[in-house]
Amino acid sequence: MKYPSALVNLIRELGRLPGIGPKSAQRLAFHLFNQPQEEVLRLARSIEEAVSGLSRCLNCFNVMSSDQGVCSVCDDTGRDRKTLCVIEQPADLLAIERSGEYRGLYHVLHGSLSPMNGVGPDQLTIESLLERLSGIGEVILATSTTVEGEATAMYLGKLLAERGVSASRIAYGLPVGGDLEYADEVTLGRAISHRRPL
Repeated sequence: MKYPSALVNLIRELGRLPGIGPKSAQRLAFHLFNQPQEEVLRLARSIEEAVSGLSRCLNCFNVMSSDQGVCSVCDDTGRDRKTLCVIEQPADLLAIERSGEYRGLYHVLHGSLSPMNGVGPDQLTIESLLERLSGIGEVILATSTTVEGEATAMYLGKLLAERGVSASRIAYGLPVGGDLEYADEVTLGRAISHRRPL
C-alpha cells in the first residue's frame, strides 16, 4: 500500500529533525493526523512564528526575539563581562543558567567541529568569537564531551593560547546522587584525574 503524498512529505520532513528516525517520524505523522485540526494548525502557527520571530544575537549568537537588539544575557548589565563561556548550542546556555553558578557572558558556536560531516571552523561562529576577546580575562570551554566537542575545545584552546587568552575547560565528573558502580569508565577516570582538594 502506498501512503498519500501529503503523508509521505510530512513523514520525510519530520524525519529530518534531530533525534527523529523513520519510525518516530511515521508515529508523529499519524499522531498529528489523529489530532483535532485546530491543534495541528496551532502547532503549525507556532513553527511559523518561531521562524519569523526568532533570530540570533549579533554579539553571542544566542536565540532571541527578532525585535530585540541583543539577547537578554548580553543586555544584562549585572553580568561579569570579563568571563566568556563558549557553548555549542543555545540549549546549553539554558542548562548552565539553570545551575545558577555562572554569571558571565556566552558565545554560541552553533555546532562542533566535525570534518566527517563537513563542519569546519568556517561553519561555526569561531571568527566572531576571536573578535570578542578584547577585555576578556577567561574563556570557559563548555563544549560537550563527545569526540567532536573535545576536538572543538582543543582547537579553540590552541587559538586562545596563541592570542594569550586564559582558557579553561569544564570539569568532568559524576552526577550528584549517582552510584560509582553505575558510572562508565571514562567518566569515572576523568572524575579521578580532575579531582580537587577539599
